[in-house]
Amino acid sequence: MGVVVNQSIKNVIITCLGFGIGAINTLFLFTNFMDEEHYGLITYLISASNLIWPLMAFGTHNTLVKFFSSYTNENQQNKFLTQILVLPFIIALILGFIGTVLYSTIINFISDDNEIVAPYVWTIYILAFALSYFEVFFAWSKVKLKSVFGNIMKELFLRISTSLLLLLLYFEVLTIDQFIYGLVLVYLIRTFIMKFYAFSLHSFTPRFSLPANYSSVFKYSFLILIAGSVASLLIDLDKVMINEFLPIENVAKYGICAYIASVIIIPSRAMHQITYPITAKLINEKSFEELKNLYQKSSLNLLLISGLLFILIVCNVNQLFEIIPDDYELFIWVVILIGVAKLFDNLMGNNNAILYNSDYYRIVLYIGVGMAILSFVLNLICIRLYGVTGAAIATFGAVFLYNLAKLWVVNTKFKMHPFSKKTFLGLLLIIAFSFGFYYWDFQFHPIINIGLKSIVIGGLYTIILYLLRISPDINTIIKKIPRGA
Repeated sequence: MGVVVNQSIKNVIITCLGFGIGAINTLFLFTNFMDEEHYGLITYLISASNLIWPLMAFGTHNTLVKFFSSYTNENQQNKFLTQILVLPFIIALILGFIGTVLYSTIINFISDDNEIVAPYVWTIYILAFALSYFEVFFAWSKVKLKSVFGNIMKELFLRISTSLLLLLLYFEVLTIDQFIYGLVLVYLIRTFIMKFYAFSLHSFTPRFSLPANYSSVFKYSFLILIAGSVASLLIDLDKVMINEFLPIENVAKYGICAYIASVIIIPSRAMHQITYPITAKLINEKSFEELKNLYQKSSLNLLLISGLLFILIVCNVNQLFEIIPDDYELFIWVVILIGVAKLFDNLMGNNNAILYNSDYYRIVLYIGVGMAILSFVLNLICIRLYGVTGAAIATFGAVFLYNLAKLWVVNTKFKMHPFSKKTFLGLLLIIAFSFGFYYWDFQFHPIINIGLKSIVIGGLYTIILYLLRISPDINTIIKKIPRGA
């Protein structure tokens, strides 16, 4: 667990910094430097590319993590890595051809209600291409247990670059068109930097012939493609479908509320960078007792850490919106529903890593396809009935049922689950703090109010957590803080 703890701590710091810069961009720079309509456009383009890139990557980023450690022969390994790099390129060519042939139809469908989207539809393809290969090269570094640099590129580089572009837009150095093209260029540059770093960790000689187990690799990639597409649909489908039924500025309003809630996912994003390859290794070695231990520890620790974030967000969100321009209204149920969905994701621990690196991932994929369809139907119904809040209801329902299904599969097939009495004690603590502090505020300026309230909540939560000894790992970290260790 030493490597996990070391890199997880670094990744937590990097991810927190990234989300902090992202929060400045999302809540203040975009809202003050760009009009609602173009902010909604940017959110839509990125969300649409997030739906496409898993298809373009064809699951190769997860396939690389699962199979890399199983190769001991260098020649076979080179063949495998070549296949990993070539497959997304072939898919990109196919998608590019289809997109070119059907370009007019795609334009008419996407921009039917919001014409502002039409001139920029082509950028969705470029963004998806950059995202797909970035994830492949990031996975390349993960299998060498080097996730920190990739996390810097994922969490910091993009957001800092966006901040600079927004400042250039504000000072009228860039037009809105140039801003969008600059953002696309940043995505491409990030991918090339990640490529050079990955190759520096593990160079290889291209071998344009298939590895001995190419059939298993291809099948796994295809099925993980479905899994990745399902995951992206559950995250970004709501924003894309809002564009189909409501004016595009509502995409920006929803995006702000959803981003605030998404901060809750920080701990799991940081920890999963390193637990994913370790989980794959434990399954390959059939070390199921160690796997169960990792499963329960990751679930409990992620719940307790993300629970504090959930409390801070819910209890401070009203004050936060007092310092955001009035054009952007607070949809409190969007924050709460998306927040609970993210909290549930953290409670899952390394559940996804267990499933996608086992022989049972096919079952989850079938369930996932059903959930993707359900998510589409729920968005179709709920957005029409409840507007922006309806998108959050649809996302919450789909994510909740999907996570329940995955927990059931792991429990049935591996005879393990991540819960204990401490899990329920942690949940009670989160609920008590959320209700206890939501209606209580200092009578100061919103920023001072948020700061003071967060200090009180964070301090009391940490003390109670320590005294109840819910998590030995967290208690150990708290003990080290006074000594500066």
